[in-house]
Amino acid sequence: MTSRPNSPYAIPARESRFEHEVKKSRFIGIANHVASKEKAAQSIEALRQEFPDATHHCWAYVVGNPETSTQVRLDDDGEPSGTAGRPILNVVQHKNVGDILLVVVRYFGGIKLGAGGLVRAYSSTASGVMETLEVSMRTPLAQAHLRIDYAEERPIRRLLQELDVTVTTVTYGAQVEMTIRFPEATTDSLATALASQTSGRVKL
Repeated sequence: MTSRPNSPYAIPARESRFEHEVKKSRFIGIANHVASKEKAAQSIEALRQEFPDATHHCWAYVVGNPETSTQVRLDDDGEPSGTAGRPILNVVQHKNVGDILLVVVRYFGGIKLGAGGLVRAYSSTASGVMETLEVSMRTPLAQAHLRIDYAEERPIRRLLQELDVTVTTVTYGAQVEMTIRFPEATTDSLATALASQTSGRVKL
């Protein structure tokens, strides 16, 4: 089934780290939750400051739903093209996690790994991070405004409760005005239910 942009998706619940050594080079992987490219840039800079003497700070991030996001970036940070950022991104995308930044810090140990060795080292580091990563589900929410007649307030409130819709504000004037919050993915079904309940009089 194809995922919609507003479908729930997994995100990092907290930071995860993994470290190992490959032919005397030290690889440290760190995964963090980032909800924007600006936040990703801040996190990358923070890790550069935490590991200022590292040889490379290679990274990849996916902001948004991992199945539909166009906010995907990577950086080899001086490693041969395609040997660091791309392997990191491949691991992240395979795990289907969004709003995530994964940085692999390398301290060169004096032994060259070659292109294939670098790909394996960065991939295995990223995999080690993702294997210990705890995730939670992000459900994008939408907000809408309803205007209803007084006679329809009670049945509509009952309908909203059945559909797990939260009523955030209510104002009483010429009509009852409600502000509601609900999972964005249910917008179409909610609109259909409201229209059916009121013969089309109430719309989102």
